[in-house]
Amino acid sequence: MKWGLTNGGKAASFHYSLFTIHYSLFTIHYSLFTIHSPVPTRDTIISNLPFTYQIRRSSRATKARITVAPGKVQVVAPAGIAERTLHRFVEQKQQWVVQALNRLEARVQQLESLAPEFYIDGAEIPYQGERYRLNVMPTRLKRIKLEFSDRFIAHIPETLPSGDHSEAIRDALIRWMKVDAKLKTEYYVEKHAHKYWLSPRSISIRSQKSRWGSCGIHNDIHLNWLLILAPPEVFEYVVVHELCHIKVRNHSSRFWQLVADHLPDYRQRRNWLKEQGSRLMMGL
Repeated sequence: MKWGLTNGGKAASFHYSLFTIHYSLFTIHYSLFTIHSPVPTRDTIISNLPFTYQIRRSSRATKARITVAPGKVQVVAPAGIAERTLHRFVEQKQQWVVQALNRLEARVQQLESLAPEFYIDGAEIPYQGERYRLNVMPTRLKRIKLEFSDRFIAHIPETLPSGDHSEAIRDALIRWMKVDAKLKTEYYVEKHAHKYWLSPRSISIRSQKSRWGSCGIHNDIHLNWLLILAPPEVFEYVVVHELCHIKVRNHSSRFWQLVADHLPDYRQRRNWLKEQGSRLMMGL
């Protein structure tokens, strides 16, 4: 089980007797029955439904729920619920799932991407809540070299065909930002961990479509590299959020008080992520 911070946007919630639909990630909760379960496993399911979905077994889940993110449907359930029961569950809720997928797709299409259409000289690159000019320069080096000060400079091998420049620069920027995200995560961990002995076993940077971060049962911290596009204070908030799960494995008032002890203004940072997170998730 991982306690994680998801990409929850501003959204209304509709409550029904058997399930709840949240229009941030369109999470459908449907209680089957309470049961304890062992180690989590994952299975990808391909059925005759108009979408595919994945079953994730959770050692802490006490009921089954469906989570819908852009292009992804997942059923989180205890190991004790039979797979055929979960299949029936999804079939019963397929209309809501399809509607959720369609709404999310429409929402994504309406959002303005932070990324430039092409990575060419003069393009603006999002980074830490700001936009920085990209300059492209030829080089005799065999690989792309990136530099950053008050702008991004991409040194492009003279032998690289011009038609490949944009995609190659994008890939180089993503690699650079993942490394930078790891360095900044380590900095914020060092800044906050000592206060309440919140020391993670490991730190990793991942590419994720709907989650900003998570803290595993062995205190492994995983963060989404796209956070490097957000302002530094928002990045710091997510790091602190996951660190606090080392001590409190839920989102109780005790948990939020712990977050506030580190960041008294965490609500403002959290709200920024709720309002702008969908654009960040579109990536570069």
